[in-house]
Amino acid sequence: MPLLSLVIITGLARLAGWRRLGGNRFNSLSGALQAGVAALFVLTGTVHFVGLRAELMKMVPPMFGDPGFWVTVTGIAELAGAIGLLLPTTRRPAAAGLLLLLLAVLPANVYAATHHVTFDGAPATPLLPRLLEQLLYLAAVAWAGFGSAHRGKVNAGPRGSRSMRVRSQAGASPSK
Repeated sequence: MPLLSLVIITGLARLAGWRRLGGNRFNSLSGALQAGVAALFVLTGTVHFVGLRAELMKMVPPMFGDPGFWVTVTGIAELAGAIGLLLPTTRRPAAAGLLLLLLAVLPANVYAATHHVTFDGAPATPLLPRLLEQLLYLAAVAWAGFGSAHRGKVNAGPRGSRSMRVRSQAGASPSK
């Protein structure tokens, strides 16, 4: 479900960008990924408290201690990161935090795959596909947080100079 939510919401946001909905926010893949990654972390953060909490607690390697504590902390971090990613002033710090979080939870994902932890009776994702999925999430978060979020905001004009853009937008023809 998390991967599916990332793909679907990113695709819908990109479609909104092509339809010129939402201002310039979704005109770039980075902007669309902000929505997709936020949806991903809202989904995964929510299940830390409702639905899969018990299963997520089984993922925490015993050496980390109280699994309830870690599931709560990571759930809060995921929800906060999702919100932060959507706000222009906190987008980059939120992305940095989510990147660190993805690396921090890697031991739990490895533990779940190698110790046959089940989720609602289904086995955890095998290790190699899970690691590849984790790499995809890392790339999506990095692109959403640090990519150019507003491509095509200003028409650069024939030569790209600011003065030419101003004259072009004012209706004057640019000098050659």
